[in-house]
Parts: sequence; structure tokens; C-alpha cells
Amino acid sequence: MFPISDDNPTLRTPVMTIGLLVITWAVWFFVQGAGSPLPLAVSVCNLGMVPGELSRMAPVGFGVPLGRFGDQALACVIDDYAINWLTPITSIFLHGGWGHIIGNSLYLWVFGNNVEDSMGRWRFVAFYLLTGVAAAMAHLAVDPSSPVPTVGASGAISGIMGAYLVLYPRVKVRTFIPPFFLLRFPAWAVLILWFGSQVLAGLPDLSPLRREISGGVAVWAHVGGFVVGALLARWFENPELVRRKVAVSDAKVVWR
Repeated sequence: MFPISDDNPTLRTPVMTIGLLVITWAVWFFVQGAGSPLPLAVSVCNLGMVPGELSRMAPVGFGVPLGRFGDQALACVIDDYAINWLTPITSIFLHGGWGHIIGNSLYLWVFGNNVEDSMGRWRFVAFYLLTGVAAAMAHLAVDPSSPVPTVGASGAISGIMGAYLVLYPRVKVRTFIPPFFLLRFPAWAVLILWFGSQVLAGLPDLSPLRREISGGVAVWAHVGGFVVGALLARWFENPELVRRKVAVSDAKVVWR
């Protein structure tokens, strides 16, 4: 199930949503080499968040395989550099592959523009970064000793989705269901189903056997970002912008 668009027009150009997308794609091309093995591995290792480095529970010098470059094996080695404390933020702008960045960009565009419309531009950016860090902390809490780098905007976007659930639960979202169906569902149905799938997918990570059965996706970051986003949505919203949006919506209902 993939959201394609919603029936919720914006009142202003979503400058910050567009800006975040531009920055994310610029990092993908110019820092991560558009997925080329060496720059991808270097960026993920140096700027991705490694829970075991922040908690100091992963031994310095331990190496995690990151694929191959030519005939050489690549590995990310645990270190104790000061930049590690910035990785909960830097990791938000990194991705692990084309499917990863395309999927995150789609979700950010569909849900981010209207959340920005109700918060205002700078509040929205602050909200995005805050929920992204909160998501990283949720992942750190679940698996503090992990030596595996974590990257992606999914946690921050999950926060936006949580805010969208609070702000626009009844808005219809056009959703693609492979292979052929394009249907419209209320946002609350799409988002609660997505959230439930993340919780179910994350339950194995709470087991003592999680290293053997985990699917490699930081789903508790998604869950944490979503919950924090839902809790903070009303605190970050701009009441004047919300009143304008409601007024426009009511006017459209009258003239239909």
C-alpha cells in the first residue's frame, strides 16, 4: 500500500517540504554518489547513526561488513569520534538505496506539505528534526549495543505522519495497492494500518533472539517518530494558519 496524493490542498507553497526534498536528493547524489558502493559505504559509516557508538556498548575496532568495492570487502569500524553525537541528525539525510530514498520522498511529499501548511515553515523544520532525533533515540533504546549504522528520513517522516493523523484524520488519501488498484481511504485508516504494521514488524526486535530474526529495518524508529509526532502536533501547529485552512475548507463545502 503506497500513498500517492491526498484531497487536502495547501494554502501556501510548501517551501520547506520542497527544501528538505532538495537537500535529501543533493546528499544522495553528491555525498552518497547516487548509490555507488564506495561513497555509499563511507557516508553510511561516517554519518549514519550507530547505536553502539552512542551508548559505548559496541567495542571500538569492531567491524560490520558493508558489501564490496571491486575485489575489496568494505566494513564499518566502530570508533569514538566526537562527530558520532551529531549522527542522529546527519543520518536523517542519508539513505541506503534508490528504493529507500524514493519511498521516503513520496511519503514526505504526500503528508509533509499539509503539515507544513498548518505549522508554518520554521516550526515544520524544527518538528521534522525533532521527530527524527526522537525516532533515533527510540531505535537506540531498543537496541543500544547494535554496531550497525542506521540511516534514513523514515523516522522524521513517521513523525509527520503522526501529526497528519491528528490534524487531518478524515482527509481522503489516494492509495496504490499493487498490482492494479488505486483507491481512496480516510487518512486515519491508512495511517493506523501503517502504524500497526510497524508495531507488528518490530515485535521480534523485543525478543532475546532479535539478532537472529530481525529483518534489518529500524521499525521502532518509525514507531517512536510516529508517536512523538502525534503527541507534539497540536503543540507545533500555528492556530492562525489552521483557522485559515478550516475557513477555506468550509468555503469549498458551501460552494459545492
